[in-house]
Parts: sequence; C-alpha cells; structure tokens
Amino acid sequence: MARNTLPSITAGEGGLNRYLDEIRKFPMLEPQQEYMLAKRYQEHDDRNAAHQLVTSHLRLVAKIAMGYRGYGLPIGEVISEGNVGLMQAVKKFDPERGFRLATYAMWWIKASIQEYILRSWSLVKMGTTANQKRLFFNLRRMKSKIQAIEEGDLKPDQVAEIARKLQVSEEEVVSMNRRLSGDASLNAPIKASEGDSGQWQDWLVDDRDSQEETLIEQDELETRRAMLARAMAVLNERERRIFEARRLSEDPVTLEQLSSEFDISRERVRQIEVRAFEKVQEAVQKLAIEQAKSVRVIEDA
Repeated sequence: MARNTLPSITAGEGGLNRYLDEIRKFPMLEPQQEYMLAKRYQEHDDRNAAHQLVTSHLRLVAKIAMGYRGYGLPIGEVISEGNVGLMQAVKKFDPERGFRLATYAMWWIKASIQEYILRSWSLVKMGTTANQKRLFFNLRRMKSKIQAIEEGDLKPDQVAEIARKLQVSEEEVVSMNRRLSGDASLNAPIKASEGDSGQWQDWLVDDRDSQEETLIEQDELETRRAMLARAMAVLNERERRIFEARRLSEDPVTLEQLSSEFDISRERVRQIEVRAFEKVQEAVQKLAIEQAKSVRVIEDA
C-alpha cells in the first residue's frame, strides 16, 4: 500500500480534475466484497486486497479533503495526507465488528488531514491538546456565527462566548485569534475552483458530519441493531441474560452478582459470557452474508 501505487495529483486545477476523474473509475465495493477483501488482508497480508480497499474509498478522501480548502494549503497535498489516513484505517480495520470501512476510515482521514494542517500552519507554540486543536479548527466558524468577521481583536463578550462553547480559556481564544488573523484574513479572496472564486470564510470547515454521513451512520446503526436482535435468538435464556447484562448494559452487572443470581461460580459466568458472545458473533456474520446475497439478487433482478 505504498503511496506511489495510488493515482498522483499534479499541481493546478487541471491536475486536480484529472485526479478526480481517475479515482471515479475505481468501483465501489458491496458489503460482502469489502468484508472478504478485509479478511484476506487481515489474515494473509494480501496487498492486492488492501489496494482494492484503498482505491474504492479514494472518493471519500477527496470529498472530506475539499472541506479543508480554506486553510490555504495545496489541495493535492491535503488529499495525499487524507490518503495516508485511509491507508492507516485499512491496516487497522476489523471487519468482524460489523460496520463498514467508510464509517471507520472517516475519522482516520480527518485526523491525518488535521495533523497535516497543524504542522503546516506558521503557528508558534500553538499547542496540541484536544481543546486547542478544536479551537484551531472551529474558531473561524464560531466567529462567523457571531458575526465577528472584522480583523483585529475580538470583543470581550465574543471571547467569553467562544471560550465557553469550545471549553478553552479566554486567553487561548485571544492568542489563537491573533495568530490566525496574522496568517490570513477571513475576507481574503481565494480561487475556489476553475471559473469560481470566493473568500476564506466561504470554505471554512465544519467538523460536524454532513447530512449524508449522518444518514449513512444512522442507517448502519439501525441495521446493526436489527441484526444483533436477530442473532441473539441463538442464545438460551441464561446465555441471553448474561450476554445482555455483561455486554449490552451501560452499567454492566458484575460476575459476582450474576454468580449469585444463577448459583454458579464467577468463572462459569465468565465462560458463558464468552461463549454467548462467540455464538452471537457467528450468527451476525451469517446474517451479514445472507443480507449481502439478498442485495445482489435485488440488484441483478
């Protein structure tokens, strides 16, 4: 999965358009195809399988990367960094967990791009805590929401509001605003795409998931819940009680409590829990395969 095995992006809008045209040629994967490729890579280190998983998700990387154009960095490099995150996601992806690679890879892609932006911006001692990173990537959006788009220092009430919402100190808000204002103005014109133009604030990234991403996640969550409910039919009453109490409860019941409830040893409770989990996992895998076959039948009809 070396980076030079992927399509390259040359400088300029023409190079970007050629790259986007090229990655559209890679086919999207059906759930069962994705599962089998991920298993081949996980169990046999099949690099061809890994390459198919990566190339089928290059469009996802490009879509996410476009949301970060407002930071003034070459979009080709932003996409390349996102591709690095995608490859890391593929390496760590576990298909047995029941969700799609796109859902898992999304966070690796964003993290890789954001780390690249943090490294690239000329910010001295900007800091790397989670709160400071959130401040860096959300300050402009927050300023836009409260109509604080003028250059220069923020008003005290504006500083206080941003600090409260982003859970950072007021001093950090003032410092970060001065550094960002020194690098680029919100109203500075930029060339957005061929035949188009805009201002920095037009391209500000919003870290919230898009409606499309949210719907995808909700749909997958509902599918996993329904599949889990069906899979649990393989458990007997005692196994179901222990599985739900130990694996599905927000406040898991202790082995000691279940030991007393069923009048068995704690070790026996643990064994039943493990066996129940294995039975449910096996049932979920079978249901996923059946579902993938049903989808293919419908599509071929």
